Amino acid sequence: MILRKKRTRRRQRRGRTTEKRGKSSLRKDLTDIYLLRSYIHLRYVDVSENHLTDLSPLNYLTHLLWLKADGNRLRSAQLNELPYLQIASFAYNQITDTEGISHPRLETLNLKGNRIHMVTGLDPQKLISLHTVELRGNQLESTVGINLPKLKNLYLAQNLLKKVESLEDLSNLTTLHLRDNQIDTLSGFSREMKSLQYLNLRGNMVANLGELAKLRDLPKLRALVLLDNPCTEETNYRQEALVQMPYLERLDKEFYEEEERAEADEIRQSLKEDKEKEQEPEPKRDLEQEQSLI
Repeated sequence: MILRKKRTRRRQRRGRTTEKRGKSSLRKDLTDIYLLRSYIHLRYVDVSENHLTDLSPLNYLTHLLWLKADGNRLRSAQLNELPYLQIASFAYNQITDTEGISHPRLETLNLKGNRIHMVTGLDPQKLISLHTVELRGNQLESTVGINLPKLKNLYLAQNLLKKVESLEDLSNLTTLHLRDNQIDTLSGFSREMKSLQYLNLRGNMVANLGELAKLRDLPKLRALVLLDNPCTEETNYRQEALVQMPYLERLDKEFYEEEERAEADEIRQSLKEDKEKEQEPEPKRDLEQEQSLI
């Protein structure tokens, strides 16, 4: 009995780490986690809110399922390929790139609040399970490099984006969050983004209502947020959005009423008729009329 108590105390002194539970939670202003490399069967590791600059000891934890390393001083999220890792969070560090992330079962990647300017190194052939990427609060100037066809949720708020580009391959994307950027054009959205249902563009710089026409090819778009864009100050803003996107159900968190939908249908039909008239060829003059004019 005494021996068992001593062993328990010993485990507690080792940062509350036990191989039986497969879990480690270390929050003690650590600058080094070298000792963790010995606990190869750990499955859950939380080393948040420390002063870590190096996670390489975790390369030995080949059974790791869940990793949280938020609030450290990391400059990279690079690790060896961990075959079972499913959730990885590196929020609020000093990470400058997305290189060295290649875990085949990774489903959720959180890089919020770092210093990333460009997404590079995310290989769709290796990240075959990745469905959610969190990149809010970085310094992204482009959406190029997010070529992940299995992706369902993409969070890019609070960056430096001026437009959307190179997202055509995201055919499974359902949620795209772009709040508080510098976007002034809606070019870049294409019919290949056939699963997109929710689009948040709040706090951007879209000024022209005509830009909304560029979203009409998104067949499953049901919810759109455009608050705090200059175009929302137009008196017919809400109506114009529904005219351009007949399947839209909710704009700025408010659902459309049946009366609004009926009115938009009438406007859409009227515009269609006007367009057809413009395309009609001019009637040919008959021969007698032409001769009388000679």
